[in-house]
Amino acid sequence: MVKGDIRRAFTYLESGSVLLVTTNDGEMDNVMTISWQMVMDFSPHIAITTGDWNESFETILKTKECCLNVPSFDMVETVVGVGTVHGSECDKFSSFGLDRAKAKKVKAPVITNCLAAIECKLEDYIEQHGILVFKGVQLWENLDKEERRVIHANGDGTFFADGEFRNLRNEMSQWVPEGSERL
Repeated sequence: MVKGDIRRAFTYLESGSVLLVTTNDGEMDNVMTISWQMVMDFSPHIAITTGDWNESFETILKTKECCLNVPSFDMVETVVGVGTVHGSECDKFSSFGLDRAKAKKVKAPVITNCLAAIECKLEDYIEQHGILVFKGVQLWENLDKEERRVIHANGDGTFFADGEFRNLRNEMSQWVPEGSERL
């Protein structure tokens, strides 16, 4: 190993699924791209990190809800486009061809182009670090979507798709909750 630049350290860890986070402020739907997320348990509790630079941030604090939509790799250009403009500048849904449906338990829409969407309720906000902790309350899955790979961000403007999968369910059986199998 060789000594590296600490400013690059996060690029080895940031590679969780990129998400499209939808909100509704009571008048308008909005969507933002985020790659800083973490699954905290099987419930699921999910944390994202954001702040007031995202227009949806205040909406999430006010409404205490959102949808976390999981785009597939064929949507990578759309995801980047969504992340580079503000909702006050354009209707991101029509500008980027995002189809939405009414959610069941929150006012934020579900993006039906995505692989999955998780309706979420805000449970905690850790202001010092901009961490929003959500409880997933409803899962939607797009079983008809041909592209099944999710997008991962390296944090430096490059992205990659899921690679090879290995099934080690037998070895992990005592730790994997029944019904949690995705593939």
